[in-house]
Amino acid sequence: MTNSDPRLKRYPSMSDLAHTLAVDVAQTLARAIAARGAGSLIVSGGKTPVKLYEQLRAQPIEWHRVSVALADERWVDPSDPGSNERMVRDVLLQDRAAEARFAGLKNAAPTPDLGAVSAWETFARIPRPFDVVMLGMGDDGHTASLFPGSPNLSIALTATAAAGCVGMRAPSAPQPRLSLNLSALLDSRRLLILIEGEGKLATYEAASGGGPIEEMPVRAVLRQSRVPVEVSWAP
Repeated sequence: MTNSDPRLKRYPSMSDLAHTLAVDVAQTLARAIAARGAGSLIVSGGKTPVKLYEQLRAQPIEWHRVSVALADERWVDPSDPGSNERMVRDVLLQDRAAEARFAGLKNAAPTPDLGAVSAWETFARIPRPFDVVMLGMGDDGHTASLFPGSPNLSIALTATAAAGCVGMRAPSAPQPRLSLNLSALLDSRRLLILIEGEGKLATYEAASGGGPIEEMPVRAVLRQSRVPVEVSWAP
């Protein structure tokens, strides 16, 4: 991958990336509020977006008009240290952003497969198309919880499927998970992928090349033309 890649924005540090994107995303949400009276932000967990969330939560927008939801979730209690909901509540939904409306994915169903319909029903209150969807990418080329080798992967990646949630299982991680499917992720006006480190840059380069989508599910996002994709990287 070269610097000519129009999707890839390189930043000198994660602090620079966080500051620039926080202002940029806040402006997108502010424009959505001005145009439609509300904004919607779909976010991911993990360590990569922490600095961005810390910057974003302080942005002076009408957060009470913003709905925040998750792109995916481990099927654990929201108090669990591995919960994406816990991370988002602890890091993003603070300061000014504490006024945002949040919808979690975990519910009382015993498994993600049984809880998928109820989880998607919570999105009925969230404006769509989503104004911003923020994703990460794993070393194995997964994004959200769309993992290579998961039994439900082909269903989740079916482009013609109705938007919704699907139960997923990561072969490399112990917890079952719930994820928005590809159709739901692409029901957006703007899609961002955040990556950090040389290893993730190499993974992105591999995903941007040839090869089956099922081998690196992030390719399904990168290869579609429905919504613009912006990839932001810092060392």
